[in-house]
Amino acid sequence: MKSDELSLPEEKTGASVTAQFTAGGQKLSVLEKVGYSLGDLAANLVFQTLVTYLAYFYTDIYGLKPEHASVLILVVGLVAAFGFNPIIGALADRTTSRWGKFRPWILFTAIPLGVTALLAFSTPHFSYEGKVIYAVVMYTLLLLLYAANNLPYSALSGVITGDMGERNSLSSYRFVAVMFAQFFVQVFMLAIIESAGHGDKAAGIEKVMTWLAIIGIIMLIITFLTTKERIIPKPDQRSTLSEDLSDLFKNRPWVIMLVLTLLVFITLAMKGGSYVYYFNNYVDRQSLTKFVNPIVHFLSSIGLNVFSEDPVSAGFGLFNAGGIIFMIVGITLSKRFADKYGKRDVFGICLFLSTLFILAFIFYPPKNVGIMFASQILHGFFYGLTIPLLWAMIADVADYSEWKNNRRATAIIFSAMMVGLKAGLTLGSSILTWILGLYNYVPNSELQSPQTIQGIKMLVSVYPSIPFLAGAALLFFYAINKKMEVQIESDLKQKRNG
Repeated sequence: MKSDELSLPEEKTGASVTAQFTAGGQKLSVLEKVGYSLGDLAANLVFQTLVTYLAYFYTDIYGLKPEHASVLILVVGLVAAFGFNPIIGALADRTTSRWGKFRPWILFTAIPLGVTALLAFSTPHFSYEGKVIYAVVMYTLLLLLYAANNLPYSALSGVITGDMGERNSLSSYRFVAVMFAQFFVQVFMLAIIESAGHGDKAAGIEKVMTWLAIIGIIMLIITFLTTKERIIPKPDQRSTLSEDLSDLFKNRPWVIMLVLTLLVFITLAMKGGSYVYYFNNYVDRQSLTKFVNPIVHFLSSIGLNVFSEDPVSAGFGLFNAGGIIFMIVGITLSKRFADKYGKRDVFGICLFLSTLFILAFIFYPPKNVGIMFASQILHGFFYGLTIPLLWAMIADVADYSEWKNNRRATAIIFSAMMVGLKAGLTLGSSILTWILGLYNYVPNSELQSPQTIQGIKMLVSVYPSIPFLAGAALLFFYAINKKMEVQIESDLKQKRNG
């Protein structure tokens, strides 16, 4: 054992102590927080592209029929969610290396993930059947590698520090980085795709994904180099996969967080993927032009020539920009509220408030562009307050499990949450393409039926509001409030310090 580590004896009660800490304490440097956050910035260059453009890519660029895209996204996504994530979680928890349990996964999957992300958004010149097969294979590989990279990355946040205040801070850094990735993908990417491909979106998205792959690989390597695992299970800790799974299903906060994660990502995928259809087919072009032109001209006058002259592309980008900027404002305030009132209460109240501004879109006529943008900004602010809390709460659930069972299985807990994330993303994207088919959406058509227009309007308002409202209600049954957070942290600190 290294001289800077403490070996923890068994408690007098006979319960085994399950973790050890470096003696240097658990306050994290800014360098480590920034380095850790770059990993999620890299991952979200892929993830936000899936949320925002997967359905649009398959229907309007790649050329699949909406019903085929829906089945592909659903089947592959559910196989990945329920097959890949538990396996990766079990393997990561049982990984032993000089670099720790989770950091090696980040390092060795960085290049394969980047290459596969590029290939998954490429359009080969195959027959229709060949393109379907290619899409299935590449989407499957992408989700496998994303799980192998992002699940250990997420679990790393549970072993960098046991200080819950530091976890809140780490989550804030992490999700500011996520917002930067989301900002790029949702604000600039459509215009960059059109520009890079000179009107050919298939060629444009391949060029953009090439650069995103290179940048993402570099950032993941930086994450590996700048982070350290401090909560280390004792060498004599042994548990079977069946014991780990049994602990999970007896862990009520874990079950609630799993369902909550599923519901949150159904909404994010559904509404995030719907906006491009909303701007292309519902929002009045003349009103949109009148609203965005002064903003675009002002930005150009100060040297920010970042938006296309096409009002739909510019409006879509500015709409997302407003929401994301105020999400970042919410993220920066999240730690302050969570430290004072507890993660659970802040999450539930803000999730409910953010949902009201999604639901409001059902009332807006096509010409009310200003109020659409205002609702997006207010939704972004309140949802931003919840963003860092989800993953910080999952790390708390790992502590809760150790507190109750005297065994720590960080990755299996995070893998279960990744099941919720992947299943939610899959169901949300699949429901989106399925509903488009139900409302008879015609890809690349400038004229959609009134029935289709109504379906698109429902997809950005009523339908995505339902899972968010269910998630807010579910948090009433989540036991880890502010008082219990303090108790768990105190008990585990005493246990780990012997």
